[in-house]
Amino acid sequence: MIRIHCTNCQKPLSLDETKLPMNEVSFPCPACKAKLTVDRRTLESGGGASPAAAAPRPAVPQQAADHDDHADEFGAKALIVGADSPAIRQAAKLVGYLPVYQAEVAKAREFFNQEIPQLVFLHPAPMTPPPLEAMAGMLSVVPSDRRKSFYVLVAENLRTLDGNAAFLYGVNLVVATRDLPQFPQIFREAYQVHERMYAGMNAVMRERQLG
Repeated sequence: MIRIHCTNCQKPLSLDETKLPMNEVSFPCPACKAKLTVDRRTLESGGGASPAAAAPRPAVPQQAADHDDHADEFGAKALIVGADSPAIRQAAKLVGYLPVYQAEVAKAREFFNQEIPQLVFLHPAPMTPPPLEAMAGMLSVVPSDRRKSFYVLVAENLRTLDGNAAFLYGVNLVVATRDLPQFPQIFREAYQVHERMYAGMNAVMRERQLG
């Protein structure tokens, strides 16, 4: 993964360069809709990772923007599973991810297996005590793939950053719906813990692969 910044709004974005074709491609910034251009050949030759942005697109009505589906666009994806939510879509965009919504768990699992998105939001309706049987298909992915993704459970009756609830539900982070506007700060804090937790395990696995 590489980190780039939109030259129009300075939003940080994550890109999986291995999924880019060997030519120049353009895609809209998920935040301001400016046209961004990257060239994988330049990235792989060490030529830098900052895309050039053209003039921003005309403003898109909020309702339409909330229901964009970015499955076919380039850029790191955030998979939203369960009940759709404009607030969750916006939270994903605020941390540099393109929201992709799947109402059905089976289709979400299929998308997960193909893309291995870094960020997964679970938004069950209705919310139930653990385990989340309705989300079993997403919570039972292969462990090696599961470690590559960061799972966020969003619901009305949760307490944000409740570690016990996260453990019981089998996710990395729980967020109360009311706290989604503060998601960038919440995500940053929780993701740092996630990275530290898996750092040792990933180091051992790399050593075994090299050995």
